[in-house]
Amino acid sequence: MRLDKYLKVARILKRRTVSKELADNERVLINGRIAKPSSEVKVGDIITIVFGYRELTVRVLMLSKQVSKSDTALMFEIIEEKTENHDFSTQNE
Repeated sequence: MRLDKYLKVARILKRRTVSKELADNERVLINGRIAKPSSEVKVGDIITIVFGYRELTVRVLMLSKQVSKSDTALMFEIIEEKTENHDFSTQNE
């Protein structure tokens, strides 16, 4: 399954166009390598997504072309979720 479609179907990202844009900007990795929107995703792959100040790493557990909202949790497991903490209060001093 294509990376951009998987991220949308699994509801990791809300829109396929957002998935495509992040991948085009080299902000999505599959197994540690920069991925294109058309990259194939397989069960067991580790996907890392960087968006905003957040980095999300998940393991692909299942592939499905269509899944109910309640079953999306079966498609992946979150391995790590990091948020960069920026302190903007000292910038203008």
